[in-house]
Amino acid sequence: MERVWQAPSDPHTFLMSNNWGDTEANLMPVKHLPMATASPQVKPKKRLPDWFRTRLPNGEQQAIFNTTKAAVKDNKLHTVCEEARCPNIHDCWASGDATFMVAGQECTRGCKFCAVGTVSRPPPLDADEPQHLADAVASMNLRHAVITVVNRDDLLDSGADHYKKCIAAVAERSPELTLELLCSDLAGDLEALAHLLEDSPLSVFAHNVECVPRLDRTVRDVRASFTQSLSILREAKRLRPDIITKSSLMVGVGERDEEIDEALVLLREAGVDLVTIGQYLAPSSKHLPVDRFPDPKMYDEWAETAIRLGFSGVASGPLVRSSYKAGLLVRKTQDPNNTETMLGAFVRVARTQIPPPAPLKAEVT
Repeated sequence: MERVWQAPSDPHTFLMSNNWGDTEANLMPVKHLPMATASPQVKPKKRLPDWFRTRLPNGEQQAIFNTTKAAVKDNKLHTVCEEARCPNIHDCWASGDATFMVAGQECTRGCKFCAVGTVSRPPPLDADEPQHLADAVASMNLRHAVITVVNRDDLLDSGADHYKKCIAAVAERSPELTLELLCSDLAGDLEALAHLLEDSPLSVFAHNVECVPRLDRTVRDVRASFTQSLSILREAKRLRPDIITKSSLMVGVGERDEEIDEALVLLREAGVDLVTIGQYLAPSSKHLPVDRFPDPKMYDEWAETAIRLGFSGVASGPLVRSSYKAGLLVRKTQDPNNTETMLGAFVRVARTQIPPPAPLKAEVT
């Protein structure tokens, strides 16, 4: 038997005593009990394949990267590149591209794949944000700017009017830019979508379905669905057939190969012009774990499938993200002689280029 210290029964004595374990009276016999030694089984984290390698900028590219970062900081802006921990941030920013996130740093939804923070009641919208955004974009010598948003289910119009003001401010200050909006589903509000797109100078309206329909509940917030996303994309094309529509799919979240093909069919039927397909990477151990890493050749097959289905352009590869060098895909789609490349991606464009926009399936004769 071994003797250890026992606290006095009187709390006052316990608190006032300075005899922490050096008094024989406070010792009593105890018996050591066997402790459980088995640790819970932790599923090993999948290692990144060899093809996941990105380059850090140097020389002139490093200077451009630093300028882009400074412009974002000076104008008190947020970028999805930083918030979503994109692996391509150095490549994009060194090329003078950046995707700006408006309407706050936190989202009202809690999708299981996303690194952006979640809060039920975000701070009020910043009325000065449109001007700050326009100033930043004008200082960065960009050719194509992407504006992305967080979900704002706390607002009656889901933030549509604020997004419209941000787009207008950038377009007025930098009319030479092609502008892309990566929009939320606006809670399925088609009236808010109509207001957003009315007289909009946008070149591209993008909204991501994220995953195949079967995995909605596994991957996305309960308020989001493939069906609701399709309705937004379909209505956007109906309202503004002159604007390019775009969506994106992640792989590695539990889907089967044939489900990617089926999702591409649904997107094309909704009139979507451009699509991107990329590998999901878990932002942390608390997020949805990666299910698989498809071989790079699968991305080429998906790209070919997309073109056969009638998409005007596709970027497909492990490192592809919806906004990764988004302007490159638009430029290659519009100009078949464009020779730009996208690191780690199969980029395919159709022979018939935009404009005119690819027709809806219902309009095909």
